[in-house]
Amino acid sequence: MSKSTSEIDTLYTEVHRRMIESGEWDRILHLMSSKLSESGWTDDLLHRAKENGRTMDPVSLQTILRELSLHAQTSVPLSVKREITTLIKQFVKEQFEK
Repeated sequence: MSKSTSEIDTLYTEVHRRMIESGEWDRILHLMSSKLSESGWTDDLLHRAKENGRTMDPVSLQTILRELSLHAQTSVPLSVKREITTLIKQFVKEQFEK
């Protein structure tokens, strides 16, 4: 039996609320930021943004963000994705096994 979109949204909201209240959201966010920085991903994205801004006339923040968004989403190192996904799965499992 599949869940409706509203049920999924409700579940997501509940998990997100629990992560924030427990401090897990901030912990995972900090860890992810550190891992992305260590991997050079953050510097690469900043460099791309600067280059886009230098070559664009006139400079458009919306255009830069749109162009970088796809690259940012597809270039996150697989090891970081796996580690963060594992932490989130563990949290969810712990929350719903109680």
